[in-house]
Amino acid sequence: MSSPGKPVEWDATAYDKLSDPQFNWGMKLLSSLPLQGGETVMDAGCGSGRLTEELLKRLPLGRVIALDLSANMIQTAQQRVQSAGACVEFHQCDLSNFDIPQQIDGIFSNATFHWVPDHDAMFHSLYRALKPGGWLIGQFGGEGNLARLKARTRELCNVEPFAKYMKEFSDGAHYESEAATRRRMEAAGFIDVETGRHPEPVHFPEPALMKAFVSKVNLHRYLAALPDELSELFAEKVVEMSKDDDPPYTLDYMRLTIRARKPGSSQ
Repeated sequence: MSSPGKPVEWDATAYDKLSDPQFNWGMKLLSSLPLQGGETVMDAGCGSGRLTEELLKRLPLGRVIALDLSANMIQTAQQRVQSAGACVEFHQCDLSNFDIPQQIDGIFSNATFHWVPDHDAMFHSLYRALKPGGWLIGQFGGEGNLARLKARTRELCNVEPFAKYMKEFSDGAHYESEAATRRRMEAAGFIDVETGRHPEPVHFPEPALMKAFVSKVNLHRYLAALPDELSELFAEKVVEMSKDDDPPYTLDYMRLTIRARKPGSSQ
């Protein structure tokens, strides 16, 4: 069981193997980046480095600056792209308050911003990191993301044997609306702001696969707050509650995609 107030680390190795949905969303987003090949681009929330590696392929004459709060994720990502050498640098930091040595051409982010508590501070930090004319393209959990799953975890957190350990529990994620996100981005100075939400349900053909996924991707903080003998049971019950959905064993993901730029010219 985790200590109160102690940050809960990701199992980066497991996430790397299980995160195909996030990777596939990120690949679609990568295909839309306005790259010439020689830019310096930030991967804001690089995770285990699967998309960092793909971003590097699109920048044969450029560089990637990869940021993540998780030490485990940074270590796994470094191992994945170690052959890239000086073309990539990593920083373990909070996206709401960071400094990098030089301003950059663009910022890419996938499946990360909903884990950052202070979006006002985050967008100001991202804005400062960009050169004039630089762009921001990202996708993360938006309003309504995993609403069905969250309702079920709240229900379980309020019944025994789990309630004893889950008082005042929060998994740290928050899912913002398009309107609030647009206001924050514009307040930070961004222009040409675009926002859009769309559902991306993820279906699992059998309960065991859903349990493996949710245990490491959606519920890792819940399970860390429980004794080992209850964490397995909690995950099993979450999956069991989804058996009668249509279709069964489906996660109701809702993604929020954003695009914007910093005023001025990078030339």
